[in-house]
Amino acid sequence: VRLLPGEGKITINGRDLDEYFPRPAYRTSVRSPLELLGSAGRYDVVAKIEGGGPTGQAEALRHGIARALAEESQEARSELKAAGMLTRDSRAVERKKYGLKKARKRPQFSKR
Repeated sequence: VRLLPGEGKITINGRDLDEYFPRPAYRTSVRSPLELLGSAGRYDVVAKIEGGGPTGQAEALRHGIARALAEESQEARSELKAAGMLTRDSRAVERKKYGLKKARKRPQFSKR
């Protein structure tokens, strides 16, 4: 994620925010750190995202923008931290175990 002085344009993988995330909820999530600090029109955001689904990508971009804004000033960092935007979502897929069909799904039990 790169923050550049500008008029508030957000570009993801060379595409505009509205084109990349057609759902309004994702766009709101991505813009939330900028709107929290009142700097929505001051920076252009250029980001590259790969992997995961649309919700994960939107949240990852929100986290990246928040981290970039936190480097700007200490007061911005404290505001973003209070809003929970600097916390990484550490959930990951649970591994498949041997003897099981999936991570937790057991093979069908037959009494006889």
